[in-house]
Amino acid sequence: MAVAVVAMAAQLTAPAVAAPKLKWGECPPDSGAFRQVSCATIKVPLDYAKPNGKQITLTISGVGSLSAPHALLVNPGGPGAPGIGLEQMVNAALPEKVAEQYAVFSFDPRGVGDSTPVSCGDTSKLVKHPALPYKPANAQEEQQRVQQAKQIAQQCGRDAKDLLPYITTENAARDMDRIRIALGRDKLDYLGYSYGTKLGATYATLFPQHTGRMILNSVVDPLVSTYRTTYEQDPAFQARAGQMFGWIAGQNKTYHLGTTAKAVATVWQKARGDLAKKPAGGRAGAAELDDMLASALYTDDLWSSLADALVQYRHGDPSGLLSITDQFALQSVDPGLLAYNCTDPGWPRSWHAWHWDTTVADRRAPQFAWMNTWYSAPCAFWPVAPVKQAPIRSAVPVLLLQSRYDPATPLLGARRMRAVLTGSRLLTDDGGNHASYLFSNNPCVDGKAEKYLLTGQLPADGNCPAPN
Repeated sequence: MAVAVVAMAAQLTAPAVAAPKLKWGECPPDSGAFRQVSCATIKVPLDYAKPNGKQITLTISGVGSLSAPHALLVNPGGPGAPGIGLEQMVNAALPEKVAEQYAVFSFDPRGVGDSTPVSCGDTSKLVKHPALPYKPANAQEEQQRVQQAKQIAQQCGRDAKDLLPYITTENAARDMDRIRIALGRDKLDYLGYSYGTKLGATYATLFPQHTGRMILNSVVDPLVSTYRTTYEQDPAFQARAGQMFGWIAGQNKTYHLGTTAKAVATVWQKARGDLAKKPAGGRAGAAELDDMLASALYTDDLWSSLADALVQYRHGDPSGLLSITDQFALQSVDPGLLAYNCTDPGWPRSWHAWHWDTTVADRRAPQFAWMNTWYSAPCAFWPVAPVKQAPIRSAVPVLLLQSRYDPATPLLGARRMRAVLTGSRLLTDDGGNHASYLFSNNPCVDGKAEKYLLTGQLPADGNCPAPN
């Protein structure tokens, strides 16, 4: 039954479409594109069930020759992260032999950046800093967060009600096929990070005949709802925090924060308590420190700067914490992320269910369970109904790359993706960095991915040790 549904979805979404003539020029000034990058726009249906109905604009960016043998489309994840600018980073990081074979393209997905963006209005008054601690101390604090989530959902519905039902992963995958057509390619080669793995796997499900060489890095779990994914992340983040505290303990001659992970965690909790009572600079409280920790756990390249900032704070200098706060922690509402996530099925509409599930998760992940819940809480009150999507299944050859201790996309999800993408291969590494291909300095991973891009030959399932 599921196979028939997928086949019908692919048929329905692949009408004969004339290739639009792309007019390449300068990228929008606020897009973050590099000077050597060119941009173009195409029109795509807002609703693919009505292909001749209302059209929206997609902005595409590219670097390299249009006559290159391969066109590699890249996506940074999010969901809802702008893609323009990523093509230049990937192009610059590609080995020379690969760069000679590939022009690299990216795009702002529908609802994001320069592609008919979703707006949730002015949320600056709703998201204030220092914020309430993520873990509510009482029912009143919890209800304050709940009311904030309701207001955000209401504003998104008010300002983007015509767009929201159509900001889905399947529609973004259909947009990718329109990009393929516009580039004049029979096959679309693809590199997707994090949520971009779900987008790529969805494309391989809907358009297997047009799927070329595909690398999915830091793989999203295809078998559970986005709601359930957050509860997979909670213990993974908790374990990764323990790794970071252990690393700091191993550098005790430098940081003097304790000789064991437990001792460093105690120092960290003391700083949280102090910041809750007296926020640094009037804006960095306990919640902002939690944001810093979560951000640092995506890559161990950030561990030393966070440890340095904590040492400075303990000696009366909060400037390091404030600098990191301004860079990572003072995040406002992300309309694109909410638009994609909240249209997925599976979000409970009863806050009691959220409270219960988070209370249970908090026992295993006390530093992250409530944080993760509040990030997604507007989905409990989302103003449009969820959109059913075809299950991910494909037999096309796909390379899956996964760090063993990645907290944002735990290894379980990659193993499940390997099972539903029956033609795929899974290559793991012994690190914990998220979305790190081309930027991981792991010769084993990069070498096997390079060979796949050059030849289309998948490596065997296997593991790459962390580089010395």
